Amino acid sequence: MAGEFGLVFVLVLALALLGPLVLYALVSAETTDLPVMDRDSAERIARRDVDDESRVEREDGSD
Repeated sequence: MAGEFGLVFVLVLALALLGPLVLYALVSAETTDLPVMDRDSAERIARRDVDDESRVEREDGSD
């Protein structure tokens, strides 16, 4: 009984310690080599998900 508890305890402890490290490594790898750009380029890229018609309506002031 004590051996089973010890095994489960070690397994949970290993997951508790390794889980955050794995998540950190994944997030760190995802954010390496990000493109550096000026504000105009960043705004242009951010607006790619908006179609042209809705963009024109907002610029005209008509909704």
